[in-house]
This record gives sequence, structure tokens and C-alpha cells, in this order.
Amino acid sequence: MSEKKCCHESEKTKERSEKEYKDLINRLNRIEGQVRGVKKMIESDAYCTDVLVQVSAITAALNSFNKVLLSNHIKTCVADNIKNGNDEVVDELVNVLAKLMK
Repeated sequence: MSEKKCCHESEKTKERSEKEYKDLINRLNRIEGQVRGVKKMIESDAYCTDVLVQVSAITAALNSFNKVLLSNHIKTCVADNIKNGNDEVVDELVNVLAKLMK
């Protein structure tokens, strides 16, 4: 896959490098497995604090996923748009950061 800039027309898309794609998918697959594990814990009446510890691990994994994705976004989409004179991407980034920090 070739690196494609984020599109700010009617449809926003980004073609990721093979490495970035595999990393993100692997992270999501691990998170999905963790969620399935918590579901099994609930189904088998696991002790509440044991479930909470696993949910905390899922939250940390999602936060890590967000950090990687956000870093990639800033280094590619945001930087490229600023270089091309599209400063609106900064407002978009600020809005996304506000949502992530809720």
C-alpha cells in the first residue's frame, strides 16, 4: 500500500502503510480477545475485582491504540495539511483531542 494523504473532501480516508495497518489490526485483535475474555469471566461468575482488573487492562490497551493512531495522524495527515496551507486541520485535531480527554 502506498502512503495516501488524509482527504478532507466529502469522504475522509487514509491508506496506511502495510506496517501501520498490521500494527493497528494486531492491537485491535488483542483488545477483542481481552473483551471476549471478560465476557467469559462474567458468564462464569468471576469475582468482581478480577473482572475490574481485566477491564482496566482493556482500557489501557485502548488508550495505547489511541496514542499510536493519534501520533500517526499528526505525523502524516495533520503535518501534510498544514504544509499545504489547510489550517482547518488544527481545529479538527483540537476537537478530537477534546473528545479523547472526556
